[in-house]
Amino acid sequence: MAAFSPAGSTEPPRTPISPALAVVVLALLLSIQPVTTDLYLPALPALTRSLNAPVAQAQLTLSALLLAFGVSQLVWGPLSDRFGRRPVLLVGLGLYTLASVGSAAAPSMAALVVWRTLQGAAMGAVVVCARAIVRDLYAPLAGARAMSRALTGLGIVACLSPPIGALLSAGWGWRAALLAVTVFGAGTLVLVALRLPETLTRHNPRALQPATLLRTWGEVLQSPTFWAFSLLTTASYAGLFTFLAASSFVFIEVLELSRTQYSLALFFNAFAYFCGTFVCRAVLTRYGLRRTVAVAGALSVGGALGLLLLAWAGVRHPVALLVPFYVFMVAHGMHQPCGQAACVGPFPHAAGAASALNGVMMMLAAFAAGGWVGAHLDGTVWPLVHGILFWSVLLAGVAWTLVQKYGEPFGQRH
Repeated sequence: MAAFSPAGSTEPPRTPISPALAVVVLALLLSIQPVTTDLYLPALPALTRSLNAPVAQAQLTLSALLLAFGVSQLVWGPLSDRFGRRPVLLVGLGLYTLASVGSAAAPSMAALVVWRTLQGAAMGAVVVCARAIVRDLYAPLAGARAMSRALTGLGIVACLSPPIGALLSAGWGWRAALLAVTVFGAGTLVLVALRLPETLTRHNPRALQPATLLRTWGEVLQSPTFWAFSLLTTASYAGLFTFLAASSFVFIEVLELSRTQYSLALFFNAFAYFCGTFVCRAVLTRYGLRRTVAVAGALSVGGALGLLLLAWAGVRHPVALLVPFYVFMVAHGMHQPCGQAACVGPFPHAAGAASALNGVMMMLAAFAAGGWVGAHLDGTVWPLVHGILFWSVLLAGVAWTLVQKYGEPFGQRH
């Protein structure tokens, strides 16, 4: 996994970063998203009761965070192209840690929503820089493999987050779970400050000028490759977010799982994603990008159809809902490395801006999915089933059409 150095750079050489350190740092940076969302999910019903808030307002702690996460990337992306990845990461992680402390100390649901919104905006800096760093260091197909390794690390963190959140909230209350998020953010900040060199070799001094921004965004949005892979990651993430937004209420309130049992369900959900990243690397090496995505599309829609058929048959055991969704999560572990690396691949000069636009698309879809779930939770499993089915069908359609048409010339570069 050799690092990629853009040719012709006129800037002084920077401190090299080893492939192992690159993957570890990327894994931690990308893991900030599941830590922020998954670790507190087992405590969400108790948190809602503790703050005496309605379910719809509790959903805002997740959906508002993700909306801020997505929109903020439009600012963070160009900032990272102008000033570099490292300073933007340090600012973002500092704000994230501060907002995490505020969230843990929030006296009301309204205050918690405000702090979580700030946390989401800060998280945008972290994730957009992580994706841009992949493009800084690697050629396109190698970037997909590196992203897959990093997302394997994310899978490990995502596996651990729900059980840790359940244990902390059961033993010390929901605020303890949010304090654990603070510890993760602070630890990542220290690692970046001490070990991560700047990876951007050519800063763009005009990246923040309105004319340059509009021209860059226009260039990105005119690329069919960007649209193909961004729609892929968007539909895949929206399917996952539908599950996250609905699952704590469906499994704890409707199907009567304990918080510990629910955290185990989330553990295996993340484990399925973890396995998917390994499958991704194996299939990528043998069959290339287009076929990998096509196989993943079949898994996505197959899992959703299995979920629908079992629900139609009247099966209400939690395993009947979880196992088909785990198939979807294996596919998610294949779609995300391919899509996130490929959508920024054509833009080495503007990877931050391209990553930001991709992130905005994913989070707007997640916000819409969260709003839909909040409005349709009715004490049954159907909002969960119908939401996942919708995004899976859309996901498979993109994987089998747009990616097949526009993914090959770019995806086969080494």
